[in-house]
Amino acid sequence: MHFKNGESSVPHSERPAETETAVEQPEDSRNSDLQRLSFSVLAPPTMLPLLLYLSAFSLLAGAAAQDVITDSSALNISSCPITFMGQTYTQIYVSFLNDSSALCFDDFYGNDTDCLLGPKLSRQQAVLQIEDGHAEEDFLQSLPSVKTRLQCTVNLMSEYNGAEITLVLANFGTQAALLINTSASNPVLFEVQVNGEIIGKLNFTEASDDQQLLAYADLSGCRLSGEVYQPNTLVNSDSANCINVTCDETAVLTTTGCGFFENCQGNGICMKDTTITCTVTGPTVIDFHGQLNTVEDRCAYSLLSTPLVPDFLLLANFQERRRKDVSFLDSVTLKGAGFQIHLEQGRKALLDDTPLTLSAVGQVVHGVELSMSQTGVYAIFPLANYRASLFFDGTTAQITLIGPAGQDLSLQGFCSNSNQSLSDLRLWDYSSIGCETQYTDTPDSTINCTWATKRCNLLKAAPFTICHSVVDPEPYISACTDTLCSYPAVDGLDCQFLDAYDEACSLQHILIMDDWRTKAGCPKEAFCPDTTCSDHEFCAERFVGGGTSCFCRAIFGSKYTSIGALGDPTVCGPDSASLTLVGCLLEEKGIDYSTLHLNDPTCKGQMNEQTHMVTFSFDNSDTCGTVIKNNGSQIMYENTIVSQNTSTNIITRHDQIYIDFSCIHTQPDIKTLSFKIKDNSVVQHITSGAWIYNLTMKAYTDPALAQFLDSNTEVQLNQRIWVELQTNGLDGSLVAIVTDSCWATYEPSPDASVRYDLVLNGCPNPADQTVRVQNNGVGTSNSFSFNMFQFTGSSGDVYLHCRLHLCVMENSDCAPVCSGGHRRRRAAKSKYKGKAAFITMTWIN
Repeated sequence: MHFKNGESSVPHSERPAETETAVEQPEDSRNSDLQRLSFSVLAPPTMLPLLLYLSAFSLLAGAAAQDVITDSSALNISSCPITFMGQTYTQIYVSFLNDSSALCFDDFYGNDTDCLLGPKLSRQQAVLQIEDGHAEEDFLQSLPSVKTRLQCTVNLMSEYNGAEITLVLANFGTQAALLINTSASNPVLFEVQVNGEIIGKLNFTEASDDQQLLAYADLSGCRLSGEVYQPNTLVNSDSANCINVTCDETAVLTTTGCGFFENCQGNGICMKDTTITCTVTGPTVIDFHGQLNTVEDRCAYSLLSTPLVPDFLLLANFQERRRKDVSFLDSVTLKGAGFQIHLEQGRKALLDDTPLTLSAVGQVVHGVELSMSQTGVYAIFPLANYRASLFFDGTTAQITLIGPAGQDLSLQGFCSNSNQSLSDLRLWDYSSIGCETQYTDTPDSTINCTWATKRCNLLKAAPFTICHSVVDPEPYISACTDTLCSYPAVDGLDCQFLDAYDEACSLQHILIMDDWRTKAGCPKEAFCPDTTCSDHEFCAERFVGGGTSCFCRAIFGSKYTSIGALGDPTVCGPDSASLTLVGCLLEEKGIDYSTLHLNDPTCKGQMNEQTHMVTFSFDNSDTCGTVIKNNGSQIMYENTIVSQNTSTNIITRHDQIYIDFSCIHTQPDIKTLSFKIKDNSVVQHITSGAWIYNLTMKAYTDPALAQFLDSNTEVQLNQRIWVELQTNGLDGSLVAIVTDSCWATYEPSPDASVRYDLVLNGCPNPADQTVRVQNNGVGTSNSFSFNMFQFTGSSGDVYLHCRLHLCVMENSDCAPVCSGGHRRRRAAKSKYKGKAAFITMTWIN
């Protein structure tokens, strides 16, 4: 086995000798009577030398319990483990051999063990002690190469040539030392064996009977791939990557390379990297060169790209907030080959459209390392020879490139040159239609530009001055002043630009003391943490009650606020009605949507989790307290959204909510339907006001209305025919269809001079005993029957006409009472006001 000597990191004059060496006791030694001893360390030039020094030594009182060894034994020293030449051991193995003795660490003496080999002892036994510590000062004075603190010792005491001999193994943590203490007059020889190879010999001679021989040896070293290296030496060097492996002065293998902000030049030389930062905050962009520009619309813009990485694109999306004429950075997107990572308000990150769960521990997604801190989200990714990073806290994005100075990536985008034309940087693929339109808004009387200027000028004074030579504060001051003079200082905006400058300085490794936050009233935390708003919302401060929530963007909300509405118009369906309120408008009014309900308190609004729109609805299965009214020409379904009163106080400072909404059934207009028996039934689709429904007239040849009359059916004179009048789309529990009258003419016009009545005032014509009326006024369909006929003296067509009304079912009085009934029929005029509906069926002779 060969022991690596490495390139020493100490001057040559300070290296220990590698051949015969004489060590003298220092003149100021506490025991000046000790004679000078000579010993030799026998090792080849490449061998790890053992550093041996002579010093006085005295045992401390109070040693631990003793173990007497009378034969070869394995002893537990886990309470004082020894790190021998870079390897830590918790057991020692003591062997009494024929002509020597052995103290080994990894097994009983063998050809590949780590051992201390000594002379044959005159007493074939030994005493083992473990102590909390020896005289540390003696060790450190004698062994200046030991740099750590003494922790404990393992003492092995026996007899050699009639004299006591003690071996003391000292635990110095990552280092270890050996003390040999004997008064033997004969020469004492000890050998140090590592992996079965002798690396050093210790020879003690010329001892007097009344003198103690004390010798110290440093047993420290490092091991790598089976090789042993002495402390404070270079083990390995990789100049191409600027990586060095050393055995440091405390016998610990240490790998060093270029610092985080350095770059290896390929020849073992590390050069400091260049760090450039682009800041995007509010409506402003401060590019890599400190130039300032302002975005005045609501589009997506390219922040950074390079032709060296054609699939890479970093873009920013700008949106309005409380005002229509000022836009703010709203989200950032990092686009790579086949993926997009979106960073949004609330420390929210999405891979394409899938939310990601972030933590303080970075996770790698498509080569991008994502993590979340107390204040925002970090994304770290390679960009050619640069290390690129992105930080986004929901209001500010800072893009940093770290790499070799002078490297040309041909950078493009807002961060490369903010003075470019906005139209050249606008990304239509990511922008909404009309995003480039600029808006005006009414002046805000709360804006105090004098105060804003003073606030922004805080960046000119301490403690920010420590960073002025590295990061110019002027573009940040200008961005701050321009924004706060045109937009109210809400939602943390008065701290936003101070925070942005502080972060830009930290990216240049300049830390500004945090006490500026206390003085300026700026907490170090994310704004709107973990809040998710919809596309037409942004997270903002509540003016009442404190905290933050999602509020309407100005352009979106203006279409409601301009007319004093809280939502969209009522949507009326065939058998239902609904009204949708805008959640962010309710939030601005301080209204909790969960406290709102319809006339029936159990009917509450349902919020869409994506859009935050709140919908209230009722239908024929649950009317939710709907009130039905009839004004003659219209049937109205009315309900009201009201706020629940849960307070027991006699006053309230919250607005009471009363929002009426209704749907209308308009009485159908006159309709004439030409119907030939040879055709299938015709369904008329009627749109009347806000309601949509169908009106159908069909003929059958059986009372069960199962045998439909079609062109293949031959109708004979005096054959009985059943006619059904049916509506589809009306709520049968609330409204009924009433057939007021039916008659026949031989001309298409219902007002022809010659007519024959079949149904009069909702009842059969008493003059025609063949006529029967069923279910009139009890639902959304009814029927009547009669025997087929033709007009006397005419063989032409027969036109059958019917007039119908819609009736609100109140007290079940929509059904006419005909001859033989038990109650008097009410006058139709008071019940059925408005225009009637006519429907005509033509019979071809």
